[in-house]
This record gives sequence, C-alpha cells and structure tokens, in this order.
Amino acid sequence: MFLKLLVMLFMSLCAVRSQRSTQDVFMMEYFQRRILEMEERLISCNQDLQSMNQRMYDMSTEMRGQVRSVNVLKSEIQGFVDSIATRVDRVERDVEYLHTKLPDTSSVEISDSLLDQQVNEAQSKRKAVVIQGKECSTRFSGIKSQKILKKAGDVVGSWLKDPTVDSSKIYFFSGSRNNTLLQFGSLKSFTDSNSTTKPKAIQLPRPWKGTGHAVYDGFVYYHNADTRNEVLKVSLVNRTVADRMLLPTAGHIPTYGLAPHTFLDFAVDEMGLWVIHADPDFGGNLVITKLDSKSLSVEHTWDTTCKSHNAEGAFIVCGTMYVVYNSHSGGRSSIQCLFDIHDSVWTEELPVIYFPKRYSSHSSMHYHPQDKQIYAWDDGYQTTYQLDVKKKLQVT
Repeated sequence: MFLKLLVMLFMSLCAVRSQRSTQDVFMMEYFQRRILEMEERLISCNQDLQSMNQRMYDMSTEMRGQVRSVNVLKSEIQGFVDSIATRVDRVERDVEYLHTKLPDTSSVEISDSLLDQQVNEAQSKRKAVVIQGKECSTRFSGIKSQKILKKAGDVVGSWLKDPTVDSSKIYFFSGSRNNTLLQFGSLKSFTDSNSTTKPKAIQLPRPWKGTGHAVYDGFVYYHNADTRNEVLKVSLVNRTVADRMLLPTAGHIPTYGLAPHTFLDFAVDEMGLWVIHADPDFGGNLVITKLDSKSLSVEHTWDTTCKSHNAEGAFIVCGTMYVVYNSHSGGRSSIQCLFDIHDSVWTEELPVIYFPKRYSSHSSMHYHPQDKQIYAWDDGYQTTYQLDVKKKLQVT
C-alpha cells in the first residue's frame, strides 16, 4: 500500500513538472516572437531613417547646385551689364567728339563737299587721337631672319626687354602662373650656360596669369592671377604694386584660341603701352586698348575685325596690330590679319607672311621697337625674329 502511494506521488510530481516545462516553452516562444517583431520594426525604422537622410542629402546637393547656377548667372549678367555700359560710354564719347568737330548746320550754310571733308578730317583725328605729338611711321613688311638662342624654363613662358631705358637686361618669365621672374644682365649672360654671373630673382607681390606681360619704364605690367581682368603695375626696384586697374569687357575668354593660358596680352611699340584681349560679345574678335603707362588709365579702345579663333599671338608695330595664326594640329605660323588705328595700312596690301619653320607654337611674342625684333617663346625655346620694316603711307 505504501509503495503504491509513493508511485502515485511520483507520477503526480512528474505531471506537474511536465506541465510547468510546457508552460515555460510557450513563454519562451512568446518572448522570442515579440523580440523578433521588435527587431523587424527597428530594422524598418532604421531603413526609413536612412532613406530620409538620403533624401535630405539629395535635396541639399540639388539646392547647392542651384545656388551655384544662380551665382554663375548673376556673374554673367553682371558681366553683360558692365560690357553694355562700357560700349554705351564708348559710343557716347565718340558721338560727343564728332559733335565737337562738326559745325551746326542749322546756323551755318555749308556745301556738301566741304561737310564731307570735315567729317573725314574729324574721323581721322579721332582714329589718331593717341599719337598727338608723336612721330610713328614704321610698318612691318616681312621677317629677315630667325635665331634660336636657348631652351630654358617651362613649355610656355615669356622673355623680353625694357625698350624705354638704355639697358640690355633680359627679363625671364617661366610658366603661365608664377610670382618670381629672373633678371639677366645682358643677352650674353642669358645665353652663356658657363657664365658665372647668376640671374637676379625678383619676387612679385602677386602671381601672374598667362604669358602676355610687358616691362616698360622700370615697371612690369601683368594680369593678376585669380582675377578676371585686373591689371597690375609693379615696380622692379622696390617690388611693390604702384597701380592697378580693371580692364572693361576683358578676361571672359582667352585672347588667342591657341593660347588658352593668356587672357590679357600686353604689347609695347613706338607709341607706348597697349593691351590686347578678345571680346565674346564682339564675336570673339580682338580688341586693342591704348593705356597711359603713368596713370594706368584707358586712352582709347578699338574693336578690330581680327578673329581670336586659331590665333596664337599678336604684336603691335607703330599702332598696327599683326595677328599670328596657326592650327591645332601644328604647322607654320602666318600673319593673316592686321588692324591699323590710323587706317594707313590695310590687310589687302599685306600678303600672308609665314614665319620660318620652328618646333611648335608660340606662347608669347613681344616686339621691341628699338631692336626691331620679336622676342618669342616657342615650346620652351627662346627665339628672336628680326623684322623687315618700311615707312607707312601718310594718312590723307
């Protein structure tokens, strides 16, 4: 009997334990299902958050792009406004000048022939406005000789002399962006590789842009890097900025299609200091501006018929700009367009003039009015061209 009671008690305990084990399993499964559901919700929430962050980033990127586009449009519109204002001012000055030279026909009777004569005289005086008191009768007619002197510096660069002082110093600008130029005492010390005389390094206060610099009367004139059209005049003695100015309508496109590094090309001739640039609002044609080297003010500006497309350089001789053209594939450079501010030389009178065969393409060409030479930079080779010059015809 007692044994039966023990057996029954043991079986009841087993039943209770079995029931509790089953309940524990059910509870564990329940908690696992709840945890899985929470994990799925957290994963979904995280995905939604990532999607929202991506959308915010895309919207921010799009807005920044739109802001940049608006700033570019704003800059272009401002450039157009400045260009129009400059052209209007130029037309007003020309009209005002002609009004001062033409008689008042309402109070004076004058013959048609005399009126035409006075108009022609006024126009001729307007075209020759910058040469009052200066004699300049030189015209370029051909190239006598070519001389390759040296290969030094970068592929592009510029080298030149100061034509206003009695000095043989050579100024050497390597590269299209730099702030240190070299000054050699003479052409001999420049070309002599065994010379013991070291060149003098002149550090400018701001780096230059392009290769169209000029040295004139003890100052260097160049395009200030990181600006669209700022001209700097820096003293070679104390190396400080003596003056600066913004050249209207310049700096939008390279001056020459085959020289993308140069946006302002300075030139010196018998009449003084000039700057050449291309104007996109004028069909990309070249524009020449006469500068007052003392005050760095604009004396006069001429829109020319010479294209910047396929041009590699230009130089000015006695008020006449000669434009040098080539091709992207390379070849012989040739002068195919000119513009004379006095209308005494015409393109039709000048046959196409070819330069002697060389290595590549000119990155700079600087005329020296005393030497009657062009100091050119040809793919890293410093080259001179001796010019054949004649007297201009008198303007009638």
